[in-house]
Amino acid sequence: MDLRDLELFCEVASLRSFSRAAKAIGVSQPVASETVKAIEKHLGLELINREKRPLELTPSGQTYYTGCRELLESYRRLEDRVLQVRDQVTGPVRVAAIYSVGLLQMDCYVKQFEHLYPDAALELRYLHPDAVLERVVNDEADLGLISFPPRRADLTCIPWQEQEMVVVVSPQHRLAARKSMVAAELDGESLVTFTHELQIRAEMDRWLRQAKVSVDVVHEFDNIETIKRAVEIGCGIALLPISSVRREMEIGSLRMLKLDDVRWIRPLGIIHKRHNSPTTAVQRFLELLHEPPESFFRPKATPPAAKKSPSAAAAVANT
Repeated sequence: MDLRDLELFCEVASLRSFSRAAKAIGVSQPVASETVKAIEKHLGLELINREKRPLELTPSGQTYYTGCRELLESYRRLEDRVLQVRDQVTGPVRVAAIYSVGLLQMDCYVKQFEHLYPDAALELRYLHPDAVLERVVNDEADLGLISFPPRRADLTCIPWQEQEMVVVVSPQHRLAARKSMVAAELDGESLVTFTHELQIRAEMDRWLRQAKVSVDVVHEFDNIETIKRAVEIGCGIALLPISSVRREMEIGSLRMLKLDDVRWIRPLGIIHKRHNSPTTAVQRFLELLHEPPESFFRPKATPPAAKKSPSAAAAVANT
C-alpha cells in the first residue's frame, strides 16, 4: 500500500468528504473514492459508512485511521532525521489558523518561509477555533494559531501576540469623528459581537461587566469578517482586534476608536501536541513566526523597460 494512498484515506476520514479531501490533496474526486475502495478491498473491510452525511468511519475505519496517522507521522520523522544529515529543510508543515489571525500578516510569513525553504511544503488552513483545536489534538496539524488558547495537559502553548481591542464603527456613526473614548461611553450602545460558544465572547462579557457597562447585543456571529460587514452597514458597533481592521481603516469603510481607560487584549498563541517533537521544517516555521514581518526579504521590483526612440530602435536594428 502506497503512503500517498494512506495520506488520502486520512484526509477523507478527517474532512469526512471525498470531494473536500480530493481538493486538499490535489486529485479528482473519483481518484479519492477509488483509492479508498481499493484499500477496503485489500483489507476486506468497510472503513467508511457512505450512507451517512457527512461520512462516518466504521469501528474498523477508526482503528485504521488512528494507525495510519501514527505510521505517517513516524515516516515524516524518520525522513526528517535522515535529511538533517544534509542540513536540508524539507517535508510538510501543516498549520491550522483561526480566520481572524490576520490574512495579510500570514501571507508575509508564508512567502518568507517558501523563499527560505523551497523544499518544504507549507499547508495553511483557516478554520473555526474548535476545528483548529481538533486538528492539532488529532495530529492533523503540526501547529495551531488560536486566540485565548486553552490550558490542556496534552497541549503546549507558546505565547505569540497580544492584540489590542478597539471600538469599531461605521463612517456614518455619531462616534466616527473621534479617535478615542472611555469604556463607560459604551453603555447602551448596539453591539455586534461574537457567538457564545467562542472564548472571545466570554472574555468580552467579562470585560464589560468589570467596566459596569451594559450593551444591547443586536447581532452575534462566529467570525470577524461578518461582524465587520454588519458594522459597515450600520447595524451597530463592535469590539475587535486592531490588527483585524487595518485594511478597512485604509479604504475608509470603518472607523476605529481606542479605549483610554482600559486595556483589553486578545492573546494569540501557537499550540502543538505536548509530546510531539517538531520536525526541522516545523521548527523553522515556528521560529519564523516570532520574527517581525517588516524584516523579511522583499524581491526588488523589475523596473519597466525603457521605451526606445525611433532612432534608437533603428540603430539597434542596424547592428
